[in-house]
Amino acid sequence: MKSRNFLKVRDGFYHELFVLVIPIVIQNLITSAVSMADVVMLGRLDQTSLSASSLAGQVQFLLNIVFFGLASALTILASQYWGKKDTAVVGKILGIGLIISVVLCGLATILALFIPERVISIWTNIPELQAAGAKYLRYVALSYLFAGFSQPYLSIMKACERVMLSTMISAVTLGANIVLNACLIFGLGPFPRLGIIGAAIATTIVRGIELLICIIDFYRQKALPRSISNMFNIPGYLVKDFIKYCLPAFINDAMWGLAFNMNSIIMGHLETDIVAANSIVTVARDLVTTVGFGISAASSIMLGKTIGENRLEDARSDASSFLKVAFLASVIQGLVLLAISPIIPKFVNLSETANHYLKIMLLINTVYQMGQIINTVLIASLFRCGGDSKYGMYLDIFSMWFFAVPLGLISAFVLKLPSIIVYLLMCTDEFAKMPFALWHYKKGNWIKNLTR
Repeated sequence: MKSRNFLKVRDGFYHELFVLVIPIVIQNLITSAVSMADVVMLGRLDQTSLSASSLAGQVQFLLNIVFFGLASALTILASQYWGKKDTAVVGKILGIGLIISVVLCGLATILALFIPERVISIWTNIPELQAAGAKYLRYVALSYLFAGFSQPYLSIMKACERVMLSTMISAVTLGANIVLNACLIFGLGPFPRLGIIGAAIATTIVRGIELLICIIDFYRQKALPRSISNMFNIPGYLVKDFIKYCLPAFINDAMWGLAFNMNSIIMGHLETDIVAANSIVTVARDLVTTVGFGISAASSIMLGKTIGENRLEDARSDASSFLKVAFLASVIQGLVLLAISPIIPKFVNLSETANHYLKIMLLINTVYQMGQIINTVLIASLFRCGGDSKYGMYLDIFSMWFFAVPLGLISAFVLKLPSIIVYLLMCTDEFAKMPFALWHYKKGNWIKNLTR
């Protein structure tokens, strides 16, 4: 009886949720599969290439945090205006997203293209990793700019409930990435054997294909006005609303991403074995948590639309349901990761020490991902789309910059603890902030209708 009451929701809730969740999960699975293909192929090549690409990939990780934060920020307003059926304003919100994204990605492209050695030195001081990582960055640089155009567009399309577009693009890019990776890394057929450079070139080509599909779709879609001039004719009130309600969400994810990236910097200055193991663990965790993050993305769209329709009581009820579903998903995901942990080391060629680290880190992440999913639904979905993005910003900044990062730095470079203990301590941030996130959720004063 208690389990039935726990899962009880309003009529039609699960249908609305899974219509959005299933395509998003498929897209996330495909994205994770692309990353896994890179890891497996480079792991077959040699451990140096695997570790170097993982560290150089931190630039893309930071940009992914920008994209995630920007998607959350754009969804706050776009989903509510979509619920209000004001598509002209949704188009202008896309214009704001494109300006921010292209500027930041353009800067990343310039740095990676012209000073890759200085960029990679941020993450490691090991010479062989620096040399291989710099090569990767130079050839992958243009992919950042391509993504700067495509990612805001795909985020807005999701807010407009066109989630199948991202899924279709992900399926195309997965196939292209696997084929190009195999050909260019290992030199299949007429292609040269380029190793880590081949992986970078494959990524750039795939991002170019993604952007081309987005451009074609923009001129064929009917959800938004197709006028470029109107898109960038952004009224002052919308800029003010974006700064007030959305910018904190964007700053939140940017600061969280920088702090989380400190984990890679710390590990990159410890030893290559922990770096290699972490590159595998990250992909495995991302693959397993696709459902949880799918629920988070879907809840943002659903909750924002419901609030935009001014159905605030339904929004409160749905928020409780989202949290329950996310908790169940995180438990199941932990069990899945536990079940596949013995199999994962067989797919890559790692040293004995790196293999030992990998097994322990996978066990740590069976629990860590639970906190990650629950906090993401609370902070990045419910609070933000409810119109309260500042609380999450303050909570994340404090828990990362005043707790997790100092803990990692002190344990690694002052106490000089073993690498695996340092990793464990850096994985405590999600559980440090969870009580405060739950307390704010229970207060219930975070739901607001932001549309004008």
